[in-house]
Amino acid sequence: MVIGQGDTTRFLSGADVRRIVAEGFASAAIDGKRLLVLIPDATRTMPMPLMFEALAGTLGPRVAALDYLVALGTHQPMSDDHLSRLVGRPVTEGRAGSSRVFNHRWDLDGTFVTLGTIPAAEIGQLSGGLLDVDVPVSLNRLLLEYDHIVICGPVFPHEVVGFSGGTKYLVPGVAGPDIINFTHWLGAVITSSAVIGAGYTPVRAVIDRAAAMVDRPMSCISLVVTHDGINGLYVGSPRESWEAASALSARTHIVWVDRPFVRVLSIMPTMYDDLWTAAKGMYKLEPAMADGGEIVIYAPHITEVSYTHGAIIDEVGYHCRDYFLAQWDRFGHHPGGVLAHSTHVKGLGTYDAATGVERPRIRVTLATGIPEDRCRRINLGYLDAAGIRVEDWKGREADGVIVVPRAGEMLYRLAPAATTGAAYAM
Repeated sequence: MVIGQGDTTRFLSGADVRRIVAEGFASAAIDGKRLLVLIPDATRTMPMPLMFEALAGTLGPRVAALDYLVALGTHQPMSDDHLSRLVGRPVTEGRAGSSRVFNHRWDLDGTFVTLGTIPAAEIGQLSGGLLDVDVPVSLNRLLLEYDHIVICGPVFPHEVVGFSGGTKYLVPGVAGPDIINFTHWLGAVITSSAVIGAGYTPVRAVIDRAAAMVDRPMSCISLVVTHDGINGLYVGSPRESWEAASALSARTHIVWVDRPFVRVLSIMPTMYDDLWTAAKGMYKLEPAMADGGEIVIYAPHITEVSYTHGAIIDEVGYHCRDYFLAQWDRFGHHPGGVLAHSTHVKGLGTYDAATGVERPRIRVTLATGIPEDRCRRINLGYLDAAGIRVEDWKGREADGVIVVPRAGEMLYRLAPAATTGAAYAM
């Protein structure tokens, strides 16, 4: 059973949040137990200080331990200073009062324990026949050092899994490379444009199957938030909580437009510190773009493609899915997560193996601190960020030109009667 409430027209108060959390865990068998809470990093809009306080006040008195693990996936580990800003309390040497706050150290081999393997035949069923390989499931061994796992995070339309949140905080949040690379590549084969905001997807099915290998009771707190407040909060099992939140997210975070955009200035907030994270300014606009249109990712503060994967991206560049599928013998040894990111940024397109010609559906241009020669080398366009005046882009909606002032979380889609032009098959 899910405890919670949500509305697209009003926001929950702090008192509402504390009440829902208390009611959601009222009958949970957590007294005297050790709890580990999986939380997002700073690249997600999330009222984490409020949730930290609500969990400390409602669950803290009942449990033997209330610790936190930041579900980084492969993002950069956070310093004590960054963690302090994240949770709203001073964090010193990984401690906030009586609670420990861990980074998911995906970069250390000793982090993981292998829980099992999803066999190829089952992967074939879960993926709808798209892929059929054995997938080892390795997760952070901290999960097994606690009695109860709590997932606490927001739900948004997502380019790999459909909607974020729920068991995604296990995979990729605290997972090892094999299943991270597999699930991301599966999403890329389906294509970001088809997956994003699509509800329960084959990628979600694989993630849920992997999460079922965790032999611990699990609860989930799913939030639906905007920059203005909390629209919804649901407490229950990971599946039920996520389903309720994703249904509200679909009504909160999707903007339906009647005419395709020709050119977009996608302004990225400083919460995204490299293109790897700021690329959401592309994913969330692509479905609403006209054929041949252009998305300009405007982020003068960004100087790096990816702090984690930049060297590989420099090697493979940004390309559409078909470019890689047609040359799998050349690219198949690279991490699937990096190839997936590449296709997400480039978007839909075609590749003619006979001529070697790649035709992306739209253009993606960087107006960042990344130098022009590197942009060209990785197969993206370049604009001098210093030469952009945002005011010059405004008031041109009639021409299909728009400014998205804080891009990355709202998904733009064409209303059913509209069309982008040419169709692209999965």
